[in-house]
Amino acid sequence: MIYLKTPEEIQRVREASILVSRTLGEVAKWVAPGVTTLKLDTIAREFIRDNGGRPACLGYGGFPGSICAEVNEIVVHGFPSNYTLREGDIIGTDCVVELNGYMGDTCYTFTVGEVDEKVLALCKTTKESLYKGIEACKEGKRIGDIANAVQTYCEARGYTIVREMCGHGIGKGMHEDPEVPNYGRRGTGALIKNGMCLAIEPMINLGSRNVVIEADGWTCRTKDRKPSAHYEHTVAVVDGKAEILTTFEYIQEALGDRFI
Repeated sequence: MIYLKTPEEIQRVREASILVSRTLGEVAKWVAPGVTTLKLDTIAREFIRDNGGRPACLGYGGFPGSICAEVNEIVVHGFPSNYTLREGDIIGTDCVVELNGYMGDTCYTFTVGEVDEKVLALCKTTKESLYKGIEACKEGKRIGDIANAVQTYCEARGYTIVREMCGHGIGKGMHEDPEVPNYGRRGTGALIKNGMCLAIEPMINLGSRNVVIEADGWTCRTKDRKPSAHYEHTVAVVDGKAEILTTFEYIQEALGDRFI
């Protein structure tokens, strides 16, 4: 069931979204060769708690981290670990914060030092497709319009779309209806209405679209082990169009010229 939010509830989601955005801005300061993904997780967890929030991923269904650490071929739900980042890696950091009973959700894929041009192009295209999807999120349109905007933009550039994972509604719950896939036909799916809060999150592969789930039951990676990129914003439909509630501005401030 799709739950439309009041202006007051959207404000609560906005506040949680700002905190999760600030969290990734703090994480951005530490992304570098020689740093473990567990260190990044600790930075995120402590920052969230120090600012009055709760790291919503931690303990969710048994998940062990405050961020999902998505290194190279990991699409989503990677466990933070003692893996040490290396020059040329990419790492998606997907994070959800609960603040005053409402959720904010965002993801950014960082480059670690100098990365291969093909991988950098994948990241840029995936990030661009996020905004194409958001542009298609308008009152009176349908979820399939968001999905199709992402799909056509990425496939036209030679990339493939992960189909097993998708975006979602968000509010008091981390995952609410409707599901927001990154592929589909225009004019299909749930009707977009004012008051909807959605997490839109393209997950795009350099190689095949096929994925596998590792033995831990969580880690989703590309079957061919080629890189995957992931970017996400929380948005609210207000006055007929999508208002972006999360922001990458804090990441940009931290990275400077390294921001892509």
